[in-house]
Amino acid sequence: MTSTDRTVVRVEDKVRLGPDAQVDDKAIIIAPRDPRATDPFLALAEDWFSEPGFEWHPHRGIETVTMVLDGVLEHGDNAGHSGALLPGDVQWMTAGRGIIHRELAFKNEHAHTLQLWINLPARKKLVATGYQDLRGAARPGVTAAGASIDVISGTVAGVAGPAVNQHPIQGSIITLEPGQVTDYALPAAHRAFLYILEGVATIGGRRVGEGQVAWSDPVRGASSSLRVGSASRDATTRVLAYSGQPLREPVAMGGPFVMNSKAEIEAAYRDFHAGRFGQVPRQARLKAV
Repeated sequence: MTSTDRTVVRVEDKVRLGPDAQVDDKAIIIAPRDPRATDPFLALAEDWFSEPGFEWHPHRGIETVTMVLDGVLEHGDNAGHSGALLPGDVQWMTAGRGIIHRELAFKNEHAHTLQLWINLPARKKLVATGYQDLRGAARPGVTAAGASIDVISGTVAGVAGPAVNQHPIQGSIITLEPGQVTDYALPAAHRAFLYILEGVATIGGRRVGEGQVAWSDPVRGASSSLRVGSASRDATTRVLAYSGQPLREPVAMGGPFVMNSKAEIEAAYRDFHAGRFGQVPRQARLKAV
């Protein structure tokens, strides 16, 4: 089966926003300006926080994927889940029909996270809620000469990641030794973004530096690949790679809710205020990890 070589259609810089009422510092990597250009992905934010962090708040109509880069993230929801995530751990949350949760720095010390918002198709906007803690030490991987791929979601080189999601998503962390190159396989129908966590990469022939994100749009055929290389001479390059098939549906965004129409956003707010998401928990803080 012939695989189509992909190209990069654009490279964007993350935008540093600075502190606000919730965080010590914030950056936006994927801004929710034009959902059609990033479909099925809505936003990707980087946060550094101690206190207060993100106290109890609702979501509906999306899945959120949170990766801990540094520190310890304490989490909880109104379905009774709670725990702590360490560096390298990923949490995949299905907000679906409506969830109330919180994300805090353990003991108000320090957490550094990335959070990706993935849109849900209209027919799955109101699915049951769910939490998955995908521990870094337990995830499977693919190794090749000078390269390793930590598989979070989907299947890469026959290795399936542990995430269970409502819309097929491939997600990985690609680690390259200096000067090494790998051909990263992607479903041809997927839109992909690759964010440089560390180092300098070449992606589809384009040079992409730390803090930049490269986009590759769907191509024809059954399979495709994107050549990813390390342009660093003396340092490891780490790349966060996610892809998914565009939904091509209307997008209505209203604060923590993402639906298909303004009327559905208004209904989400009514349901939340009427208690149909459940009650805000009276959950104690974690005392130990």
